[in-house]
Amino acid sequence: MKIPNIMSLFFTLPPKKRILYGSLTALIGIIIFFFLMRTRSSTSNEIIVLPTKGEFTISITTTGELQAKNSIEIKGPEQARAAGIWQMKISNLIAEGTVVKKGEFVAELDKAEIANRLKESELSVQKLDAQFTQTILDSTLVLSQARDELVNLIFVLEEKKILLEQSTYEAPAVKRQAQIDYNRAERTIAQAKKNYITRTKQSIAKIQAVEADLLKERQKMEVMVTVLTQFTILAPADGMVVYAREWNGKKKIVGAMVSPWEPTVATLPDLTMMESITYVNEVDIQKIAVGQEVTLRLDADPNKKLSGSVTQVANIGEQRPNSDSKVFEVRILINDRDTTLRPAMTTSNEIRVARILHALSIPLEAVHTQDTVTYVYLKNGGIIKQEVKLGLQNDNAAIVLQGLTEKDEVYLSPPPDAATIKFHSLKVTL
Repeated sequence: MKIPNIMSLFFTLPPKKRILYGSLTALIGIIIFFFLMRTRSSTSNEIIVLPTKGEFTISITTTGELQAKNSIEIKGPEQARAAGIWQMKISNLIAEGTVVKKGEFVAELDKAEIANRLKESELSVQKLDAQFTQTILDSTLVLSQARDELVNLIFVLEEKKILLEQSTYEAPAVKRQAQIDYNRAERTIAQAKKNYITRTKQSIAKIQAVEADLLKERQKMEVMVTVLTQFTILAPADGMVVYAREWNGKKKIVGAMVSPWEPTVATLPDLTMMESITYVNEVDIQKIAVGQEVTLRLDADPNKKLSGSVTQVANIGEQRPNSDSKVFEVRILINDRDTTLRPAMTTSNEIRVARILHALSIPLEAVHTQDTVTYVYLKNGGIIKQEVKLGLQNDNAAIVLQGLTEKDEVYLSPPPDAATIKFHSLKVTL
């Protein structure tokens, strides 16, 4: 009954007033509409969660690379240093991942340098061999002359002896001179014999010195010949070839250098026992310990889950390429046997560092901090700021030690007018 009366009164008004009252009514309606929509939107955005009671795990996720725990190294020449070769360039390599049999070709090293050294060594051997022969001939000639001289002196001594015997009936002066000449001849022979012995020793020493140099150069040449054959690298056993890494982490390729101190060119991994090599930053390394359980996933097959355990944690950090902070190497042994695992595959490693069976936890999104106070927005009749005491945290949630129960309703995000909401400290609630 009232609506018709109002409408009839409205139409009895002058046209200008009808337009004014109509505009005001429409404006009020629009304002009420937007207010209702805003209230509905804010209400719909309020997400409430309940604290979770149950197992709480803390883990560290890292990226690792598979490698065989045990492997046979395929090395270059191990006697290269004895041959005077310090750097060897790889000139040929078979494709990584090739399955080879024992004795099959794996790699070839550049032979130019050792071939030149071998030629030089051969020339030195020839020179020393000629010198050795010449020394023997010279010694033979010198000693032969010494023997001839010694024989002549013996003849001279016999002549002096005859003269001495003949001087028996001569004057004392003649007899005395004959005796002196005989004695001088004896001393000359004795000195010649000593000189012959000395010359013999000198000749032997010269021959031995030249012979030692010759033997040394021959041994060096033999080593070079042996090393030269090792420049063609063959597989020491059956297996799949995996290239070794250089000091900068890059795998060896054609053109890479091999040294006597790092002669490994490739490896033949034992694929029945694999491990993941990963690196943990210095902030989290204190949480890692040998024996911790690990869940591994392959980047090549994310649906495949493997179990493992930490077997080794490095004591000293290192600076990895493209990393600004120090990291520590961690080795994770894979417990499962899987024939699809291959070296150099990338893994995602979830290392479980802590496990609490019965813990009350809430999402980290629901936790707020102001100054040093941690609190949540709790639905308790109205809305209150409830102080909480937290324990361990993982990437998604935190353990609540005090301030909440399983039945409490917690806002995941701050509600409207959060600044005006009353604060309840633990001292009040406890």
